[in-house]
Amino acid sequence: MKKIFVLTICLGGSLFFAQAQTKGGGISKEMLQQFQKEQKHCTAGKALSNALSGVSIDVLAKNYQAAAMPIDKNFSIETRKQSITNQKSSGRCWMFSGLNVLRSNYTMQHDSVSIEFSQAYLFFWDQLEKANLMLQGVIDTAKDPIDNQRVQFFFHYPINDGGTFCGIADLAPKYGLVPADVQPETYTSENTAKARSLIASKLREFGLQLRDMVAKKQKPADITKAKTDMLAQIYRMLELTLGAPTQTFTYAFKDKTGKPLGQPKEYTPLSFYQEVVGGPLNGTFIMVMNDPRREYYKTYEVEYDRHVYDGTNWKYLNLPMEEIEKLAIASLKDGRKLYSSYDVGKLLDRPRGYASLDNFDYGSLFGTTFGMDKAQRISTFDSGSTHAMTLTAVDLDAQGKPIKWKVENSWGTDSGQQGYLIMTADWFREYMFRLVVNKKYVPENLLQAFNTKPILVMPEDPLFLPDE
Repeated sequence: MKKIFVLTICLGGSLFFAQAQTKGGGISKEMLQQFQKEQKHCTAGKALSNALSGVSIDVLAKNYQAAAMPIDKNFSIETRKQSITNQKSSGRCWMFSGLNVLRSNYTMQHDSVSIEFSQAYLFFWDQLEKANLMLQGVIDTAKDPIDNQRVQFFFHYPINDGGTFCGIADLAPKYGLVPADVQPETYTSENTAKARSLIASKLREFGLQLRDMVAKKQKPADITKAKTDMLAQIYRMLELTLGAPTQTFTYAFKDKTGKPLGQPKEYTPLSFYQEVVGGPLNGTFIMVMNDPRREYYKTYEVEYDRHVYDGTNWKYLNLPMEEIEKLAIASLKDGRKLYSSYDVGKLLDRPRGYASLDNFDYGSLFGTTFGMDKAQRISTFDSGSTHAMTLTAVDLDAQGKPIKWKVENSWGTDSGQQGYLIMTADWFREYMFRLVVNKKYVPENLLQAFNTKPILVMPEDPLFLPDE
């Protein structure tokens, strides 16, 4: 494979002769001989092949001239800093970002308070609800063949630890919140892969049993009882790995030094939620997305893309990036952080915590170009939302246009800029996808567009994978 890469450097693909292919379009002996012949005359390719054999591609493709330039860390608009979180080896970025927004909203009104919500607590209910969504979805589609696309969706993705802010909006008002030190992380909450794999396997087994019950025309009440018994088994697996969810606790809010503020009070998760958040979240925000494949200023709804079976589907208004930037700036100017998501792995200099289109030059390294635009990358599964982070700051030029952005990440304080990432405006436009914004910052014409009848889209779409 390395020799093929080097050949591209030497030839730029100009000697791929159609007549060298086999009749069915395969790789012929003549084609291989052509590759090998040209490779022997490529001295630069040999040097690069040697380098690529022992050095990271990113090291060789890194733009060291750009990396030598200091990163401007000054921002004209920046929200108040709060403690950095760490999702560890889990796909719960959506939960960390969503809860970071909620605690920021609370501390805006209570300046002396420092608080972090328990991700482990809400994650327990998220996993139980997703298990129920899968099992009930299997029942709903049980009369369809096993290779039906919707049936395949449930068995392919029986459970995951990714998601979107819609999960926060459905789960937190239903189950409440607790402080992080009331229900701390467990090994499994920070390292989710093994337990998730075992639970997924059990759910697939249960799904087949439920399909069999429907096929045998068993009574709906018996099917419901069987599903309930199955969920009890999932509940036990979750409790053993994540701990029993807190039911009541005594808590005193703390200041930034950790000193208690007032006397401790008795709470349930729901009463605590009422104190720190208040009423429902659904109806207070809209989600916007930049998907250049689809018509702008239209609302779309993703079927079955939710955390709770009886909750809300993921719905978003598709907007050009200029409109999304205006919404973000309006919120940040008022001191409010935002849930946002990105294709974070693209052109990110992770040690520097800096995302820029100039960070790496893969094209020069391989003697080619990577020329797809955003719509083409999405359509071919080359790019999509992979990670949620909390948008915290923007730097504007004299005309009020963004120069760069800053996000609060959930990879710990040792990552990036002490837990933050800085993104150039150009990178932001190419690799930012979703934003959740309070309705108070949304112009009336966009609210009207959001409230129109949504166009239904399928969850298998490359852009609708959950944020992790």
